[in-house]
Amino acid sequence: MTVLNRKKPFYLFFLLAVVITACTNHKKIDVSNIPVDVKIERFDKEFDAMRTKPMAAQSAYLQRKYGVFYHDFMGLILQDRNVNIQDTNYFRLLRQVFANQSYNDLKHDVDSVYKNGLDKEDEELTDAFRRIKYYFPQQRLPKVYAYYSGFEAQTIIGTGYFGIGLDLFLGSNSRFYPALTVAYPHYLSRFFNKENITPRVVEAITREDMFPEVDSSKTLLSKMIYNGKIMYFMDQVLPDFADSTKIGYTSAQVKWCEDFKPKIWAYFLDENLLYESDYPKIQKYFNEAPFTPGLGEKNESAPKLAIWTGWQIVRLYMEKHPEVTLPALMANQDAQKILNDSKYRGK
Repeated sequence: MTVLNRKKPFYLFFLLAVVITACTNHKKIDVSNIPVDVKIERFDKEFDAMRTKPMAAQSAYLQRKYGVFYHDFMGLILQDRNVNIQDTNYFRLLRQVFANQSYNDLKHDVDSVYKNGLDKEDEELTDAFRRIKYYFPQQRLPKVYAYYSGFEAQTIIGTGYFGIGLDLFLGSNSRFYPALTVAYPHYLSRFFNKENITPRVVEAITREDMFPEVDSSKTLLSKMIYNGKIMYFMDQVLPDFADSTKIGYTSAQVKWCEDFKPKIWAYFLDENLLYESDYPKIQKYFNEAPFTPGLGEKNESAPKLAIWTGWQIVRLYMEKHPEVTLPALMANQDAQKILNDSKYRGK
C-alpha cells in the first residue's frame, strides 16, 4: 500500500520547481444492473476554495464531507495527526501554502490536464467496481477522492476512502517530473498519465484491501503466483484495458516478454530460483525497473518478469480449469498446485 509519508511537510514539495490492443480472451460479463456508481470527489478543488471562501467555514464543511480523509490530509500538511485544526496557526500555514507560487503552478497544470473533469474515470471505475461486486458481493468499496499528494504518492488507502494524487497523473511530459527523477525516474513517470488512474486504483484496492500478500509467501514461486492472481483479477475487472496498461509495460516490453517467454521460464529453472526465498536475491524480478539485469541484450528486457510469468501461469491454470471461480482462485494459497495444474512450460 502506498501510504501518507510524513517525512517532509506537504507544502515543501510545492517548492520543487502506450497502449496496445486490449486482450480480448476474457469473458466480459454484463454488470450494468449492479447498483454501483462511482463519482470521484474533487477534494483538490474544495480544498483550494479555502483561499477564496471564509476559511473556518470551508474547513468545517470539508471536515463534515470528507471525515477521516480530511484529518489525514491535514495531518500530512502540518506533520501532526493530533493537530487542533481550529488553531490559528493552522490557518496561517494554509495561507502560506495557497500563496506559494509552486502550488499555483501545480494547480494550473492539474486544471489544464483535467479541464474536462474526471467523467471518463468515473465511468471506468464504476464498471470496475461493479465487476468487483459481481464476484465479491459483500466487498465494501471505498469513496474515491482526488487531491494533490505533494508528489508523495499516486494512490493512498485509508479508512473508507481511496485517494488519487492527481499531481502524479499529469502526463509523462509534465514540467514537474524532471525535478523528481530521484523518486520517480523516467521509467516510472512515463506512465504518470490519466489513462493509468483506473488500473492503479483497482490494483491498489486488490493488493492492499482485498488480497494482501500473506507473510508465508516467501519463495519466488509463491510470490510469482500471488502476483499472477492479482493480475488475473485485473483481467476480469478491467476487461477493456490493455495488458501493457495493467502491468505497467510499454508495448515493446510486452512484445519482448512474448518473444522470450520460453527463455524467461528456462532462466528461472536454470538458476534454481523458483524456491529461492532470499528476498534480496529475487526482488529484482518483482520490482519496478528499466529492465531486468542478466536477461536480454542491450538492456531491452522487461522488468517485473516474475509478475509477468506468474500472470501467464495463472491464466493457463484458469483456462485449463474453467470450473474454478475467481473467488476460489484468490483463496487458493497453494502456489505449487497452481503451477502443477497449469502445466506451464513457458510455451
